[in-house]
Amino acid sequence: MQREAALELADLGQQLRVDAVRAAAAANSGHPTSSMSASDLAAVLLAHHLRYDFDHPEHPGNDRFILSKGHASPLLYAMYRAAGVVDDEELLTFRRRDSRMEGHPTPRLPWVDVATGSLGQGLPVGVGMALAGKRLDHAPYRVWVLSGDSEMAEGSVWEAAEHAAYENLDNLTLIIDVNRLGQRGPTRHGWDLDAYARRLKAFGWHTIEIDGHDIEAVDAAFAEASATTSQPTAVIAHTLKGRGVAEVEDREGHHGKPLPDADAAIEELGGPRFVRVEVSSPPSAPARRDADIGHLDLPRFEVGDSVATRDAFGQALAALGSAREDVVALDGEVGDSTRTEFFGKAHPERYFECYIAEQQLVAAAVGLQARGYVPYASSFAAFLTRAHDFVRMAAVSQAGINIVGSHAGVSIGQDGPSQMGLEDLAMFRAVHGSTVLYPCDANQTAQLVAAMADLPGVRYLRTGRGEAPVIYGPDERFAPGGSKVLRSSDQDRVTVVAAGVTVQEALRAGELLDREGIAVRVIDLYSVKPVDARTLQEAAEATGCLVTVEDHRVQGGIGDAVAEAFADGRPVPRLVRLGVRTMPSSAGPEEQLRLAGIDAESIAAAVRLLVERVVVP
Repeated sequence: MQREAALELADLGQQLRVDAVRAAAAANSGHPTSSMSASDLAAVLLAHHLRYDFDHPEHPGNDRFILSKGHASPLLYAMYRAAGVVDDEELLTFRRRDSRMEGHPTPRLPWVDVATGSLGQGLPVGVGMALAGKRLDHAPYRVWVLSGDSEMAEGSVWEAAEHAAYENLDNLTLIIDVNRLGQRGPTRHGWDLDAYARRLKAFGWHTIEIDGHDIEAVDAAFAEASATTSQPTAVIAHTLKGRGVAEVEDREGHHGKPLPDADAAIEELGGPRFVRVEVSSPPSAPARRDADIGHLDLPRFEVGDSVATRDAFGQALAALGSAREDVVALDGEVGDSTRTEFFGKAHPERYFECYIAEQQLVAAAVGLQARGYVPYASSFAAFLTRAHDFVRMAAVSQAGINIVGSHAGVSIGQDGPSQMGLEDLAMFRAVHGSTVLYPCDANQTAQLVAAMADLPGVRYLRTGRGEAPVIYGPDERFAPGGSKVLRSSDQDRVTVVAAGVTVQEALRAGELLDREGIAVRVIDLYSVKPVDARTLQEAAEATGCLVTVEDHRVQGGIGDAVAEAFADGRPVPRLVRLGVRTMPSSAGPEEQLRLAGIDAESIAAAVRLLVERVVVP
């Protein structure tokens, strides 16, 4: 690199520092010192190595840049100002209400693919994007992830590191800003660059250790990363937090705060600058054509057959993959149980085995959807709790992903409580903008699998392990937000609301109570969110009493979903919630339902008690 070019990049680095200081000072909050340590890295990347058309963020050849250390958002916004897509006035709206310059980046900005700020997520999501480029798009774009050294302690980073090496993602570069200081003091490894290099090399990465403020060394490292084949590359950079301002440089106690004297700091850094960077154009790449949606031939099941809903899911997903080229499937090494293996056998080029790494599983799905794909990620419902933070951040990212949890509830039987998803409905209901579906039979499952593909946000489908009777015909239609009334009459005394495995138990309870002259209405609440409030309200008006029954903890599941349908000030019916209240142990599926108090006999007993207590005029 010529000396003049190096000086220009150094000047750009100073501009990024000054703008980070200015933005944080305007907001009186933020993380300028974390931005300042990485400014030289960002300057070299932006001016010499990133290939991006800011006027066309959807360009198929655009490199992808993920600021994993999302608290350093002032640096990202300063980069955008240098690229000419954010002006000075907007930069200084940092952290204000209605500003696109949020405290941590979100896709409200068209150049931000995914939200960051929860540390340890940038690299796992970047793996998903790199997988799309290498295995699906066959495009020459690179994925650059800028990470802090503190977040390298997150287990999700090492799930991603192993997966990236396993998949030979040589289109992925991790830049680690090793500035030695975390929020409350020194990081675990300080400036021991080799500590990071040893670990990454052991996972199969190519590593480069540099002085992160040596412009020529940074430029050479990025060039080497771009030229490396068969391995992902990590550029491990020694930097100084608060670089360039003596009062805060490499000093504790300044994390997450504006600089004490911003004006003096700006003067020390050489004052405001207005360098404009001409970012390199992306390479040509085949345009992503709109996904062809062909004829969808869903599996059809005959009424009276016994089919596990997980089997119906697998068959429906494979059929959906035949109709839509944008559908991809991911699994956490349980595909033979979740039945995603059906999709894998039919469409191996669009099947991603993530092994037992649920955080990487969901993160890869987020990365793939950012590249225009429709992912279905599957594991046991119980194990998805490990990835909840990735699900939460997917909602912040406005990501459209489908997640399928199998082996839910006590009804899985002898495996015991460690394998039982008993909190999943509550977890996914709490996610902003989510859809939560819980089918009870095979045809219903197949219809909902197809419907999920076109819904916004995070979509969750709960499937069961055991065989269940097919009660709906193959031409029955089901829409998210709906329900089905399976039994009703003018003499109904109580409404039983069930979903999934408890639907059959509710129907059996209705038959038992018929013999006693107690008429019961049964609602199949297959859409747990959004809930069919109108049907529930009509049932409450007709019967006055509701019993919810769920193979799930009583907190946050079907019972709470039903209760919320009456939270608008209208009269609330008598409501009894049956669910799993004890800690289960190993037992057969039928025994488990009985022990949990959610079998037909338990439902009938709850109805009898309600009827006895309600005086009918």
